[in-house]
Amino acid sequence: MLSKNDAKYLEVILDPIRVCAKYKPKFGQGAGAGLTLEQFQGLYQKDPFYSWFGLDNPLMYAAHRAAGGMTSIYRQIGIGCERVFRHVLQDSLGLSSEAVTWSYEVTGTNGKKRTLYLDGRVPLAEIPNKQARKRFHDWMKESADTVGVEANVFAALTGTIFEVRQGYKSKDSKRQNADIANAATAYIKSYLPCAVILSAQIDSDILVRYRAEKWSVLTGLVGLNDPLRSTYDFTREIVGYDLAGFFERNRQTLRDEIDKVLQSLLTPEAR
Repeated sequence: MLSKNDAKYLEVILDPIRVCAKYKPKFGQGAGAGLTLEQFQGLYQKDPFYSWFGLDNPLMYAAHRAAGGMTSIYRQIGIGCERVFRHVLQDSLGLSSEAVTWSYEVTGTNGKKRTLYLDGRVPLAEIPNKQARKRFHDWMKESADTVGVEANVFAALTGTIFEVRQGYKSKDSKRQNADIANAATAYIKSYLPCAVILSAQIDSDILVRYRAEKWSVLTGLVGLNDPLRSTYDFTREIVGYDLAGFFERNRQTLRDEIDKVLQSLLTPEAR
């Protein structure tokens, strides 16, 4: 049976995923919307080398669409889940939309300032329910102890900030270094940093490194009964929302939407 927020959360997740069906590869042609099949064939037919090999074949275009589009699927699932996670924090803990949003400014080597955003925030003082506030505080304390945060540092923390990912299989050092910088900034701003991974897909080396850098890391393992390690135990037991139950209730709708996107991507032209 559907929960009261299922329809809202489903739309939040599915809206970015549906965009993937319209993906068009750019073939190195700048930052536009991508090329249609006809434009692709025109481009490749004008290139003698590609034309000799018959790379203007519509199936080559379909292969490019599928490759880029499937990368986009992972990215858009992550974006949708990040948005749902903020809604869950807001709805379940009684927080405002401003409270669950966090950003900070950095100055680049060129002197220009830019704003970096993380995916969620829980400021303890703004949780209206005392029991929920204590539950969240106790989780923070156990999480901080697990990653070796000193007691005097924890005493200054005012809440938690979250980085949400659908999975983390890449060993992209640039991404890791950025996350480590985010963690340092979070502690300076008096927040415990927590990485929330929705799937069970995270490289073990990355997991060790993040925890060594004082990130609390939750992964998408189900059935652990451990809110210090499992994303779904954390959302159920600490936040007060069964996120795994939401995905399980709506799995057929989610699977159907992904199937539609994949069917579209595996044809030469978007449907």
